[in-house]
Amino acid sequence: MTNRLDLPEITWHRVSPRYIVVDVVGGLVFALIVVGAGAAVAYFTGLTWLWIVVAAVALVFVIALALTPRRVRSIGYQLRDDDVLFRRGILYQRFVAVPYGRMQLVDINRGPLDRALGLSELKFVTAAAATGVVIPGLAEADAEELRDRLVALAESRRAGL
Repeated sequence: MTNRLDLPEITWHRVSPRYIVVDVVGGLVFALIVVGAGAAVAYFTGLTWLWIVVAAVALVFVIALALTPRRVRSIGYQLRDDDVLFRRGILYQRFVAVPYGRMQLVDINRGPLDRALGLSELKFVTAAAATGVVIPGLAEADAEELRDRLVALAESRRAGL
């Protein structure tokens, strides 16, 4: 018996491996701020036990950063006949199917590090807030092509064609 979420018949489109750099740098900057602030508090208060908490938080960040390549490889999408299927996650997997006719907004975002690496983030939303989907780490040309295709499919489905 196969798990329905395994979806063996689906070939997933993956995000760019360069997105690992974006995710690691973002996580590293956040980790340095949090651990640095904790270390400053521990230093100025002189509480020895607080250093143990700072070390534990640093260890959690190291583990999270080590899992980043696997987490990025788990992100994928598939254009099907009536909807786009999106997945992400290792331990807690999320699968979202968004019907083309329900899409209201398809947007492309590029942060500074994304632009430097030639990547984009594609975001599409429906009227239901829970189905907002963000596909990070797409090559700029792929993101623009996917946006145009999704908009065309959404328009044709809403028009009933």
